[in-house]
Amino acid sequence: MIRPFRNGSALRLFVLGAILATTVSCAPRSFAQSDDLAAKSQQAKEFMAEGKFAEAIPLYRELNQAVPNNPGLLLNLGMALHMAGDEGKAIAPLEAAVKLDPKLPPAWLFLGAARLQLGETLSAINALKTLLRLQPGHQDARSMLAGALLSLNRDIEAAEEYRKLADLDPGSSAAWYGLGLSYEALSVRAFSQLEKAAPESAYWLALVAEARFHEQQFASAFYLYRQAQENLPSLRGIHDAVAEIYRKTGHGDWAAIEEEKERQLLPPDCARDRLECDFQAGNYRELIATAEGQTTPESFYWRTHAYNQLALGAYTRLGQLPSSASSEELIAKIESKRRQYAEAAKHWEEALKFSPSSAHIKEELAISLFQAADLDRARELFQELLKSNPQSTRLNYYLGDVLLKSQKPAEALPFLQKAVEHDPGLLPAHASLAHTYLALGQADKAIPHLKAALSVDEDGSLHYELGRAYQAHGQPALARQMLKQYQEIHSKQESEKQSLNQEMQITAP
Repeated sequence: MIRPFRNGSALRLFVLGAILATTVSCAPRSFAQSDDLAAKSQQAKEFMAEGKFAEAIPLYRELNQAVPNNPGLLLNLGMALHMAGDEGKAIAPLEAAVKLDPKLPPAWLFLGAARLQLGETLSAINALKTLLRLQPGHQDARSMLAGALLSLNRDIEAAEEYRKLADLDPGSSAAWYGLGLSYEALSVRAFSQLEKAAPESAYWLALVAEARFHEQQFASAFYLYRQAQENLPSLRGIHDAVAEIYRKTGHGDWAAIEEEKERQLLPPDCARDRLECDFQAGNYRELIATAEGQTTPESFYWRTHAYNQLALGAYTRLGQLPSSASSEELIAKIESKRRQYAEAAKHWEEALKFSPSSAHIKEELAISLFQAADLDRARELFQELLKSNPQSTRLNYYLGDVLLKSQKPAEALPFLQKAVEHDPGLLPAHASLAHTYLALGQADKAIPHLKAALSVDEDGSLHYELGRAYQAHGQPALARQMLKQYQEIHSKQESEKQSLNQEMQITAP
């Protein structure tokens, strides 16, 4: 989760605004006591404005003891604790503050932020919603609320909050990025519903084909579009999609034929095909509202398309803004989907310039470098990240795998062992650890990890390695069994590959 307002001038301005100008009531006390409390209050405010939150905490504790049940002072103590990173202790004074004064917006904001940091997302959402009822224009609260909703897969609510945020600040890259992510998640959900309702239908095939096209798998996309066409010849848009594949593969003359076939199809009857008509008119929200409650394959198909277009619109707006961490992150993810990992790494590097301390961006950059086979730079980044988070299963796995692929199995071993120890269900880590033991000549230690990873053996190589390990460990019967299974997997894959290569030829219309 993102901690709000942790650094810089924006932090100081917010803290100065959030600290209530609390007048310490000291009627029963001496003037000396009153002066002392006022001096402590001023000193605490200065510490907060300077970002010295830990130094402010004991002063606010003393002030709260001297003037109990003061919502402003409780807020200031909770805020100092939150800003110092002590979320657990921040909760009690913040809750006490809102109990005494339910209309204290900064207390609700910091209570929500602290709850988010503690992983108490539902409670955080309630606090942030309360704040927004008091101050509907509070952008930071709405941004946090939208992110919290998205993290709980409450995508419709998240989209609504991000849309409001974009209305409040059209120049907010976070708003457009979050809105795009929300619509993307809703598109995936609609596709999953289609896959459940009508797998292998023309609608399903057309959507999978579209995804393959965007991944530049043109032969596969062509094959799937043709299958969709056979299943439902009246499905509009397929001929145009095939025409685009022809153009991408240098067959402009064939593309013209497909486009002519598309023009010959009857236009949709809007009384009957309302969803398609709404889509063609760009009325995506109206389409979604109309399709609400419908469970036909057609409704899921058009909802998927509509959400995709809304996501594309949000990302387009993001792309029109000045470069930012969010926009660079988006482009990096798009390049990764296209398997252009070196390009993805370049954009992660640009994102890192905006957020140099972001562990998330550094990790994604390291993964892209690893996927692009830039092992030296990937290793340096993973090593740096592990210093801050040495128990991370993911980081230990990646660093171990980088070292293994760099022909350094002895160095890889402890990292892969830790990854498997922390998450025994991480099967790729078992496979890498097995290969490490084999590289070190320890076939006996490799065997249990090879067995554990067999379910993710896509090409039969793990069966082969397990057979070799059994052989080296003096278990010839098991070795023969594994090698036989390897041959069966390999032969089946070769047969399927030849069949698919024949089927997935880009042929003339």
